[in-house]
Amino acid sequence: MAVKIRLARFGKTGKPLYRLVAIDEHFKRNGKAVEILGTYNPHEKVKSQKLKVKSDRVKYWLSVGAKPTETVASLLK
Repeated sequence: MAVKIRLARFGKTGKPLYRLVAIDEHFKRNGKAVEILGTYNPHEKVKSQKLKVKSDRVKYWLSVGAKPTETVASLLK
């Protein structure tokens, strides 16, 4: 199973909220995730609260070979 770390979109129309998930790369965007790793709210005013991540779990998934998408890699920097 090849795992990717990517964003799954939730929320209302015009006000998206994203979950950072570890998911099999063949599953749909909002398919069943292996694990939820955090959230990203692009509409949050306070920059430090836009991205909430379980950093220990992200490090674990990266250590076992999960590949982040370009968007997730830029958010995690």
